[in-house]
Amino acid sequence: MAEESFIPDVKKIAILRSGALGDFIVVLPAIESIKQTYPDAEIVLLGSPWLKPFLEDRRTPFDRFLSVPVYSGVREENAEDPDLFSLEAFFKSMQEEKFDIALQFQGKGLSANPFIKRLGAKLTVGMETPDTESLDRSIRYYYYQSEPLRFLEIVKLIGGKPVDPEPKVKVFRKDKEEIEELLPEITNKPYIVLHPFAMDIRRSWPLEKFAELGEILHEIGFTIVFTGSKQDKELVETIFSKGEFPAINACGILSLGGLCALLSKSHLVVSSDTGPLHLARAVGAKTIGIYWAPNLINWGPLTRSNHRPVISWEMQCPICGIMPNQPYPFEPQGETCSHNISFVKNVQVGEVLNEVKEMLNIKF
Repeated sequence: MAEESFIPDVKKIAILRSGALGDFIVVLPAIESIKQTYPDAEIVLLGSPWLKPFLEDRRTPFDRFLSVPVYSGVREENAEDPDLFSLEAFFKSMQEEKFDIALQFQGKGLSANPFIKRLGAKLTVGMETPDTESLDRSIRYYYYQSEPLRFLEIVKLIGGKPVDPEPKVKVFRKDKEEIEELLPEITNKPYIVLHPFAMDIRRSWPLEKFAELGEILHEIGFTIVFTGSKQDKELVETIFSKGEFPAINACGILSLGGLCALLSKSHLVVSSDTGPLHLARAVGAKTIGIYWAPNLINWGPLTRSNHRPVISWEMQCPICGIMPNQPYPFEPQGETCSHNISFVKNVQVGEVLNEVKEMLNIKF
């Protein structure tokens, strides 16, 4: 730890990180680094309200959670407009917290840096670009970087100690009890979790290929469990209606804690590139993730003993020919590719099966 980076007498640290599940999981190594560096400081997450129940009982290194109000570029909820009165009340209460350090983990900082500076912390730290407001200590935001390593680089600015770069999430007894109650049919059975769905269809491996994979894995003796949201449940049912193989449809029935337990006890998790895949790694499951090549740089696993990516190198939209990876994946400038088509659909079932065989040390 560089002595010039360490801040003495730190009692309270705020972390701004609002977003989806995967967005949260990738910051956890950095939070562990902060916890080890400042063991007596309270670490407070400023995030989306859906996370609050999940963070109870110190499941992660965070000590406390505070919900961030709707704020353009920081927390956006179904086109809901920010409430100026709520924002003023929020910032007033944050200033009363008297944070010693406020870290901006939200992105390049166009909206997040003005937000973080209004917290009234003694020191602001995070990311910036030439067109964003400056913080007291910062790194230049560059899109193509492993997300866990990005945040570990930021906490080095305050003397963060080296830690395991793979995220960790605790699984509690109550999580396991939820599985025992809601999914008793998997008790003492070897099972594999398949998670086909992602927020963007362009990084979703087709459901039909998951079904083909599931049928093969069922034939060699594994119980197959599909996971997803309540909205995904009916789509999974379409597979079962064809009668190809029996499987358990767990879409929408589990809490996040229950999902932790399900993933952690599995023999393997096969998933599109999405939040539950990050969660699976964090609870110690073996994983195979299907990635579009540019996204692998940011969101892929850092180790390969228990985590394998299967990569799609499809770089052009098969409908319009646009290559939507500049400046960022799926965000071309000057042109728009909004075609709802998977960019990972050309990954073959056989490619995934090869990784299954090696990960589980089986032949079939």
